[in-house]
Amino acid sequence: MTAARGTLLVVDDEQKIRRMLGQALRAEGHEVIEAASGREAQRVLGERSVDVLICDNLMPDMTGLDIIRELAAALPGAERPQILMMTAHATVESAIEAMKLGALDYLQKPFEVDELLVVVRRALDHQRLRSHQRYLLNERDEEFNHYGIVGRSRVMQDLIRKAELVGETKSTVLITGETGTGKELVARAIHARSAQREMPLIKVNCAAIPETLLESELFGHVRGAFTGAITSKKGKFALADGSTIFLDEIGTLTPVLQSKLLRVLQEREFEPLGSERSQQVDVRVIAATNRDLRQMVKDGTFQEDLFYRLNVIPIEIPPLRNRREDIPILVEHFVRKHQQRTGKRIERIEDGVVATLSTYEWPGNVRELENTIERAVVLSTDGAIGAASISVLGVAAQSSNALPSLKLRTNIEWIEQETIKRALESAHGVKKDAADLMGISQRALSYYLAKYKFQ
Repeated sequence: MTAARGTLLVVDDEQKIRRMLGQALRAEGHEVIEAASGREAQRVLGERSVDVLICDNLMPDMTGLDIIRELAAALPGAERPQILMMTAHATVESAIEAMKLGALDYLQKPFEVDELLVVVRRALDHQRLRSHQRYLLNERDEEFNHYGIVGRSRVMQDLIRKAELVGETKSTVLITGETGTGKELVARAIHARSAQREMPLIKVNCAAIPETLLESELFGHVRGAFTGAITSKKGKFALADGSTIFLDEIGTLTPVLQSKLLRVLQEREFEPLGSERSQQVDVRVIAATNRDLRQMVKDGTFQEDLFYRLNVIPIEIPPLRNRREDIPILVEHFVRKHQQRTGKRIERIEDGVVATLSTYEWPGNVRELENTIERAVVLSTDGAIGAASISVLGVAAQSSNALPSLKLRTNIEWIEQETIKRALESAHGVKKDAADLMGISQRALSYYLAKYKFQ
């Protein structure tokens, strides 16, 4: 694993010391900003984010402890840089106060440059862990099935093998498939097989973030870039430096953001919102969409150059209805998963239940199947999953004397229509609320509304 690179702010009123430290740190590959006073350091910290603050304590205008106090008051711990204090006038009291305020280490002048370099490396490791802690994947060393990619069908085995091969490269990947097919799971599996697997996978759902905030979320911003930007913030691309970023729902990007993403893919650089300074980034991009990007290119709503930059290695996930042979093992997998989570004991699945589930079209795909099984586990009362606990739009479990296929389909369709009708009545016609009541997506509800010609 390569040593972490970072942005360092060196604050010292002695020019000779600043230049010596700056030269040594730049030789290690770091970006170094020098400040000759506490006030200048305050200005820099207000304008941009830094990973490590290397600060002298005794300076004419304000002390290093004053700077640390202000940082502690202005920023929560997770957003502060790592702090290294240096002084020629060390006292026990100042060292203790610096540590209490969040300083990582305390260096007494004179010190060897090599000593500082070691401490900086440790500080950057701490900062990396702090910045990425919510993204760390506990299961990154697990097998593919532990990511939820379950399937014995030939098409899924081929997909897993392809993901394994792709994981060994740094090529850009475009994952396509309907909603609920497991695009994020495939992205996580690819990352888990990559050389960057010890780093977190940074995930962004482009459709879930308001258009006005998405640019800042992706590329970060500097203080004052827009109303409310009282501090600088790193974006997801900066957090993903040296690792992988997963951009879900890529087809929802605006033309402006499409251009900015194309620049990242071509030049490996970007500019935070409000900044005039470019930042270099070494990141592997995995994108996903349920939209037809080729058609969007023809329609002029998606940039052709960006499409080809993203589509270096395409992976298409089939809908569940096209791999029905996987439904029985998926049912078993989700039963095990959710009985562990809920503490319920499931000893058997009644005859006909799996066969019934296998006839359903599953417009919400694997996600809808998992929701169905989770509800069935929760609703079971006697250690068995049967017709009474299967609630996915009225998919009725059948007894060992299974009805003919046509009659079964008729029963399912009748209950589907009744379930939709009652949900809409309970939600006073609000489709989003009706979908929530049924535990399905709005897209799945739209499918049924069209299927049964509901007005």
